[in-house]
Amino acid sequence: MEILGLGLWMVLLFVGFGLLIGVLFGFFGMGGSFLVTPALLVMGYPTRVAVGSGLAFVFGTSVIATLKHRDMGQVDYKLGVLMIAGTTAGIEAGKEIVIHLESLGLAGSIISVTYVFLLGGIGAFVTYEAVRGDGGGGVDHDQADAEVDADDIPEIAKKIQSYRVPPMMSLRGGVSVSLWLILAVAFVTGLLSGFLGVGGGFIRMPALFYLIGVPVPIAVGTDLFEIVFSGGLGSFLYAMDGGVDISIVVPLLAGSAFGARIGSAATSIVDEDDIKVYFGLMLLGGALAVAVREIGTVTGIDALNTVSLVLILGSALVVSGAVVYSSVTALREESQSSAPA
Repeated sequence: MEILGLGLWMVLLFVGFGLLIGVLFGFFGMGGSFLVTPALLVMGYPTRVAVGSGLAFVFGTSVIATLKHRDMGQVDYKLGVLMIAGTTAGIEAGKEIVIHLESLGLAGSIISVTYVFLLGGIGAFVTYEAVRGDGGGGVDHDQADAEVDADDIPEIAKKIQSYRVPPMMSLRGGVSVSLWLILAVAFVTGLLSGFLGVGGGFIRMPALFYLIGVPVPIAVGTDLFEIVFSGGLGSFLYAMDGGVDISIVVPLLAGSAFGARIGSAATSIVDEDDIKVYFGLMLLGGALAVAVREIGTVTGIDALNTVSLVLILGSALVVSGAVVYSSVTALREESQSSAPA
């Protein structure tokens, strides 16, 4: 039996994978979607299809998440529009790089190596911060109109904001920063989005906070707003070149739509800091999976491709399970504390 040109088991696999990623996306406002492209690469899809289909999935999932953050007043539309302008140029540049590397037969390896270093570096940093017990930088999803506290602004952002290169832009939360900085951050993250086939949220959201100094809740909401456009534009550009496979995207979105609701509901009852270490380990798992796949490709050991796929799915499963488990635990503790003695 085939559905959308795929076997039934493959459709169920994509739906389940989309469910796991949807939980992560709804809970973190980012995260998880960057696992789609390496997973498709591991499964043997051409680089262009893996990147394009990953962007199409990111687009559909981000629409749902953005609507939720809009209702909470956590979207800076001025900043979002400026980010879109810079990201558009970056995505086109990233796409052209992928197409050029494909013609040289180097796209898959270079993208994989980039994933290893990028995900591994960010994963190591997040895990270190979580184990150290910093506790800072958590996303307060219930804060509708965050203002900047001078003590909460990272030192790097303070330094960058001190350079008053006109024109200066006033953003929500009382932030004032140079237009050129915003466009530079947007271009770089757009370049990575078009090159790696990700929404760029796991890079751009920290950049908005650590480099520009935007309050975390607004950074999350604005980032998702921008991903709607970058993901939509990126998937359209790749679709024009035949890089989007609907039979992949549809079952992924079917699972993600449900998973995102679970993740979003969890944000109101679970402290995000409690599972930050799992998020970091998930990134490390993704980096390890791509590294194992590359070793298998170089050495010709096909079994390593299967190991790589298991690592990717396992990373998403562990973190999604942690979110659900933490939610259930929090609900039980709440019910027990409110029960009459």
